[in-house]
Amino acid sequence: MPVARNHMSTELLTVEPTLPITEVAKRMVSKDVGAVLVFDGGDLCGILTERDVLRAVADGIDEQATLVRDRMTPHPETLDADDTTEHAAVLMIHGGFRHLPVMEHGAVVGVLSIRDLMRVVLEDSVPRGV
Repeated sequence: MPVARNHMSTELLTVEPTLPITEVAKRMVSKDVGAVLVFDGGDLCGILTERDVLRAVADGIDEQATLVRDRMTPHPETLDADDTTEHAAVLMIHGGFRHLPVMEHGAVVGVLSIRDLMRVVLEDSVPRGV
């Protein structure tokens, strides 16, 4: 069974909870990522996703006053690096989210996305080259 560590993204975009959400949205676009991990004092305290940003825009955000901490998901569900991708999929489906921080020895080492899981599912069924 595939494990998270073999399929997660390790190039992480991290931010502080006190940044304006518009600044973080620009960073997300620049790095082409759908989620950022929020750290406070070196500890994971939340996750901000493109869905969170979209909801903030729909609610009519104040570009400077709306901060990451106002819209992030605090204390996100996490996954151990050696947990299976099947376990990750179950957590995502039941939790209604598409990104999971991956932990090892108490530290964040990656993020596993629903897109990563689709690659696992399809890697044996999609023809390679012609």
